[in-house]
Amino acid sequence: MTADPDVPLASEALLRPVRPGNAFEDTVGRLLQTIRLGVLAPGESLPPERELASRLGVSRDTVREAIKSLADAGYLVSRRGRYGGTFLADELPRHTQDTDAVTRADLDDALRLREILEVGAARLAANRTLTASEREELWARLADVRGAAPDDYRRLDSRLHLAIAEAAGSPSLVPLVAENRMRLNGLLDQIPLLARNIAHSDEQHEAIVMAILAGDGHGAASAMLAHVEGSATLLHGFLD
Repeated sequence: MTADPDVPLASEALLRPVRPGNAFEDTVGRLLQTIRLGVLAPGESLPPERELASRLGVSRDTVREAIKSLADAGYLVSRRGRYGGTFLADELPRHTQDTDAVTRADLDDALRLREILEVGAARLAANRTLTASEREELWARLADVRGAAPDDYRRLDSRLHLAIAEAAGSPSLVPLVAENRMRLNGLLDQIPLLARNIAHSDEQHEAIVMAILAGDGHGAASAMLAHVEGSATLLHGFLD
């Protein structure tokens, strides 16, 4: 299976050059971030080693070592032959955290940073003149998350929020939102998916996207603020 044509929009921001001193660790981290945030879906292929090495600014040996490590951990599958390559595993490993290790300070820090980043991203996106492809991307990601099955919800929710960050027009913003989403998804994975909350989130997502497309910066920021506050309430309720 090949990757969706829209995937490079986010992956180009996430698969950016790594720090020379931690090339292997950063390469593994960037690939994991791309996988776990759902930029690529289970069963989809990674870019070729040569392309990954160029994007990340590392050697092909480093990329090969990182891919092998993630394959050993169960995230990737390498296939040989005409249609070979490196693919995401059909079922990704699930790693649980000890809820006792989550402090109120850690939770508050992640949530406050999310508010700063994502409310600002929504406002900036609404205040820009979006291209046709950017508008289509937002509609597509919104449709995906509205039709998501429970097991796929977190991945598609993350893709929508990354699309909003991309629409803000600041390339430096996307990796910051992605890193924060990684922290939050680790916390959200510890609490149950509530059907009503998902339905409410769908309504909020639509309000956010509609405000962005209408050029309503205040409305987009207000809708995003309500959305992140809802998630914060649930996380504090289950984890405090």
